[in-house]
Amino acid sequence: MTGIDYSGPGPLTDLSTVPGEALAGVPGDADGICRLAHTLIVHPNETGDLELPGERFDDNQLRHADRIVHALLRMDSDPVHVPRPAERRVVGTCRHFAVLTVALLRLRGIPARARCGFATYFQEGLGLDHWVVEHHRDGRWVRTDPEIVGGTVLPHPEDLGEGVFLTGGEAWTAWREGRVDARKFGVGGTANFGPAEIQGNAVRDLAALNKVELLPWDEWGRMEAAYKGETGADYDDLMDRIADVTRMDDPAAVVALYAHEDLRVPEALIR
Repeated sequence: MTGIDYSGPGPLTDLSTVPGEALAGVPGDADGICRLAHTLIVHPNETGDLELPGERFDDNQLRHADRIVHALLRMDSDPVHVPRPAERRVVGTCRHFAVLTVALLRLRGIPARARCGFATYFQEGLGLDHWVVEHHRDGRWVRTDPEIVGGTVLPHPEDLGEGVFLTGGEAWTAWREGRVDARKFGVGGTANFGPAEIQGNAVRDLAALNKVELLPWDEWGRMEAAYKGETGADYDDLMDRIADVTRMDDPAAVVALYAHEDLRVPEALIR
């Protein structure tokens, strides 16, 4: 059976180019690591009072975890485990919080993976585009939101409760079964809501399970056509397959489905 080694880096979570002294103090436990990202990344929505130069927001486009760390070290040469004030953190989305956390967990040999989907805890009644982290402990995958660890959004973001975060596949199944309204699932602050947003995150989540954690706005395969409403029943059926496979936690099935021409990430997006 084909396996996926979630305890080792993928192409976007390899930290081998980062100086060892910068990483030496990274904690050895998952809880300690999951608390780090909140002190290293700042979300664009939280920069209003910081008066950052415009070029700082270009870091929002960084796909690779090592490049995120290098950007951090250019601003502040302290080791990664040392908290930074907000003005010396890398500007990044929820995906940056997730991918950096996954990279650091894998650095310590802790099985970890990023998940792409929707959070129900930021705005009542809405499922908002979001990324979280899963790390394996005590025989199960513990789902954690490193962006809000240490905050007041949820009582226990280090171990998210059932259904408060839905992966793309989980949201798709819930919609197909009539349990949620797809018009309430999408990107906060935009008009981008509906079934196509769920489809896009289902595809991104499958890629992330294959250790390819792309940016929230990266598109490939038939994603652009889906956003334009130009796909049909066959693409919906493919989403059903994604939802089934990503729920089963069967690495062989995850790898096999990812080989589909409409789902595999082009090499140009990984470089």
